[in-house]
Amino acid sequence: MNVSNASPGLSRSLNDRMIAGVIGGIAHRYGWSSTWLRIIYVVLSLVSAAFPGILVYLVLWLLIPNEAD
Repeated sequence: MNVSNASPGLSRSLNDRMIAGVIGGIAHRYGWSSTWLRIIYVVLSLVSAAFPGILVYLVLWLLIPNEAD
């Protein structure tokens, strides 16, 4: 396997962050717009009782390493 062609892992963004860089890191990893991803995440968190957005964000904050790590 060619290591230079391997896709990078998931990491929290150091440049595109509002709180901890979780959404910015996810958006960067998949090539999505971080602004739209944040809007979708907030709307889903507000309208869905089955999607505990704050809890999920906190868990991701703890599990996903920073870009520099």
